Amino acid sequence: EVHVVESGGGLVQAGGSLRLSCAASGFTFDDYAIGWFRQAPGKEREGVSCYSTSDGSTYYADSVKGRFTISRDNADNTMYLQMNSLKPEDTAVYYCAVVATSSGYRCRGPIPFADYWGQGTQVTVSS
Repeated sequence: EVHVVESGGGLVQAGGSLRLSCAASGFTFDDYAIGWFRQAPGKEREGVSCYSTSDGSTYYADSVKGRFTISRDNADNTMYLQMNSLKPEDTAVYYCAVVATSSGYRCRGPIPFADYWGQGTQVTVSS
């Protein structure tokens, strides 16, 4: 059974940092991409970042570029989203998603669809 579990959300003041984790297990894809999405109340879901295990490529939305960093711990198959210089507009529920890909898949934008989603973790940035 596949499990995708996010953690690390919380309340932080503007300018602060948080690190989100995405623990994915139970799937046997040779190549896959991890996407981080967020959804604020009353707004559409936004693709924030992407990481491809096939070639290590990454993608960041313009709204987070230079402030967020996606990374992977190969030892335990955990993905991280380091979020620095947080702004009130970063407040949202953050979701991790996994999609199987072909070899050589390159992150050029948010993953277009997902095979598995996590349950989400709330990030609240106070001004």
